[in-house]
Amino acid sequence: MTTSIFRRTLLLTALAAACAAPAFADSVASSASSAGSASSGSISDSIGGSSNSSNKDKRVAAGEYRVIEVAQAPAKPDTTRMTLRAAAGAVNGDNAQFTLDVPNRALAQRGVHTGELVQVNERVYGYEFAYVDGKQPFFLALQDDWYRDLASRQVTI
Repeated sequence: MTTSIFRRTLLLTALAAACAAPAFADSVASSASSAGSASSGSISDSIGGSSNSSNKDKRVAAGEYRVIEVAQAPAKPDTTRMTLRAAAGAVNGDNAQFTLDVPNRALAQRGVHTGELVQVNERVYGYEFAYVDGKQPFFLALQDDWYRDLASRQVTI
């Protein structure tokens, strides 16, 4: 139980730092909550293999990826699907191309366009996706157990 609370606290701190949301004293909790829902998702719901990939484990290698396509995610309202391909041979094998589904709200301040580079960083909680030019993260794909730990729960006394 204590490990779960520590992990949740660590994750909320990482989300707040990664999303760089404005912190107002009267709305810190509200900002963290909305940043978490808009700027993160589970790996199983967010990352897909390429159409010619036999790899089903949803693992992604850290490195730079070029956005080769941006479109509405099929059957996911208000979600953008990006197809990412490893830039300049930085990543080999089945993980060299994959799709990433991101809530549109996570891209509201700045979109991602075909031809741009995206930096993928592997973190203890999953993957961080950032703009290459400013290193500012725009989305976190969380391991499923971390994502479940973030879910709101009713507190009873």
